[in-house]
Amino acid sequence: MPITYVIGHRQPDTDSIASAIAYASLLNQIQPGDFMAARCGDINKETDYALNYSNIPAPVLIENVEPSVGDIPFLYKQKAPSHITAIDVASLMEEYDVRNIPIVDDDDKFLGLVSEHGLARSYVSPHASLPLKVGPIQLEALARILQAEIINSSHKIIEGNGSIVIDALHISLERLGNNDVAIIGDNEPAQIALIAEGICALIIAEGAHLGERVREEAKKSGVSLLKTHLDAFSVGRILHLSGPVETIMATDADTLHKDDLLSTAAIIVSNSPYRTACVIDEDERFVGMLSRNSFLEDVHKSVILVDHNEYTQAVEGIETAEIVEIIDHHRLGTVATLLPIRFRNEPVGSTSTIITQRYREEMVTPTTDVAKLLMAGILSDTLVLKMSTTTDHDKEAVNYLKDITGIDPEEFGSNLINKGMNLEDVSFDELLIRDLKEYTLQNKNISISQIMTGSREFANENRDLIIKSLNLFISEKGYDLSILLVTDVVGQASLLFASGDTNLINALGYSDQPVIMTGVMSRKKDFFPGFGKRFRQIVQT
Repeated sequence: MPITYVIGHRQPDTDSIASAIAYASLLNQIQPGDFMAARCGDINKETDYALNYSNIPAPVLIENVEPSVGDIPFLYKQKAPSHITAIDVASLMEEYDVRNIPIVDDDDKFLGLVSEHGLARSYVSPHASLPLKVGPIQLEALARILQAEIINSSHKIIEGNGSIVIDALHISLERLGNNDVAIIGDNEPAQIALIAEGICALIIAEGAHLGERVREEAKKSGVSLLKTHLDAFSVGRILHLSGPVETIMATDADTLHKDDLLSTAAIIVSNSPYRTACVIDEDERFVGMLSRNSFLEDVHKSVILVDHNEYTQAVEGIETAEIVEIIDHHRLGTVATLLPIRFRNEPVGSTSTIITQRYREEMVTPTTDVAKLLMAGILSDTLVLKMSTTTDHDKEAVNYLKDITGIDPEEFGSNLINKGMNLEDVSFDELLIRDLKEYTLQNKNISISQIMTGSREFANENRDLIIKSLNLFISEKGYDLSILLVTDVVGQASLLFASGDTNLINALGYSDQPVIMTGVMSRKKDFFPGFGKRFRQIVQT
């Protein structure tokens, strides 16, 4: 059954990943089909923490939803083993009614391709004087393809040149050696002469009479003797293809993998001299074969979009996909579909809230792991229910998930946000300049840095380091005043640290650090207007 991918936006956040995983899980429980969570970008630290905390692996990475080779519903599965003769392969092609047949080894690994083109070239050779080649082939196999009876078996393997003896026996005797094969009709003296020459095998064509003397001489001389009802020309034609399949196998056939784009595959097949390409897996095992007919059917990937509804935010190739549903909480975008689809868009704080509602509507209880991830999605997008976009539906969904998981949303959300701030693996010197703005006020050079955190823990635990680093920073950079705002996005407050002229810091009221500034979240809107006004007043007085 075809897979329907549930996928979020590019640069995925915790809400989009949680929504994709949880909704795919729900759909697999309530309706037929195969739904798979997917992502089209790398997992950030916050989301990685949420996934590990929930014991859920990251969704499969899909960078493009253009149809691929793996989306084709039908591949030609016919193949032939490498140990059979070329004539057997030709027979299989006739039986399967195919123009090409892949050759595989005992482990099903793709080796090459036998084509009608290759068979024709094996017959139509510009070197007409080349001798007829036989084998290497087991005697029993040779008898089978010639529909012959083995009269005398003196060799297991036959390999050499072949010669159809019609007239001028002496010429044939000169050409034939100990490993060679002669084809002859009803001519007992010539049969005996050929046996006496010590050839490898003698094939009696057209069901000709085979006397007792010939049988005895063959046995005595160690010459394999076969008898067939086929005429000499037919025997020669078959012997021409009695060798291993490698003699007519092309090794330049194009190969593809299931994740190769269908548009690329179509070009490859169209340009191939065999008008085909073989699909192999990562271990080079044969999967199937494509021909031009494989592209006649309209093929699309089916997708469900979550946490977005705009082409610019969607996975590459979305224009070629079949969008079957959209669930989002953002403004309406530009996605258009050919057919009516299910579309759900609600003014709530996160898409995970809507997915939680879908579970409740379907009367399906999410597993503890999925409930943890959904809670992470809601808390991430609403900054632990503190954002202005937070609604009662978000709060209700968190309470519902809290009852399932037994998790304290405030504590979990704080840890989640802290992971998202990515403070652990970054030096403090880098944190100080990562989000820094420079200002000139009253001919004074001022820097204001901001570090976003999920709690006051970072500021309190690193107070001495922050003050020391800030003092060193201002001496190196030459600012008149340097300020650092450590913003607790959960607690809706900023903790201020400052370094510079002592009199100025005292006048600003920053001597006892950190200074707790409740409600200050934005440097531009919440802090700088009031600070700038006060700074001017102090400097001017």
